Amino acid sequence: MSEELTKEDVRKIEEEIVKRKLETRPKLIEAVKEARAQGDLSENFEYYAAKREKNQNESRIRYLERILKFAKVISTESKDGEVGINDTVTLFFPEEGEEEVYRLVTSIRGQSLEGKISNISPLGKAIVGKREGETVEVRLETGASYTVEIRKIEKTGEKEEEGIRKF
Repeated sequence: MSEELTKEDVRKIEEEIVKRKLETRPKLIEAVKEARAQGDLSENFEYYAAKREKNQNESRIRYLERILKFAKVISTESKDGEVGINDTVTLFFPEEGEEEVYRLVTSIRGQSLEGKISNISPLGKAIVGKREGETVEVRLETGASYTVEIRKIEKTGEKEEEGIRKF
């Protein structure tokens, strides 16, 4: 399955790949060479640590390149008054009697503990394209469901800096 990414997500991933290839990779290769030069590799912790870090960097580059290869670029535009990507939404949960504020983001940036919900999460799917004042039913994969009322939508756009979640 391909990731749904915004143009900003793609830009950030491309920047990370370039940084890892042009800055991080040469430093890690040098660290491996220096550790190898210390002699006996059978008990050389620095060598194995440097090699592991170099391999992790290479794995991250491959992972990011694979995401870009299969990514579907989606628009962040939405109609006025409708929930769209990068919008901040105030939701009311009637069962708990509480309001919570979330920002709707792509799956690669979703971090619910930071108030960012993915557009492919059950809550994200339920509210995208909906309007202020609407009550929607959120269906979970387990078959359970709950309702939520959209109280406020703030258009934030893609100009804000966002990090890409590390896997």
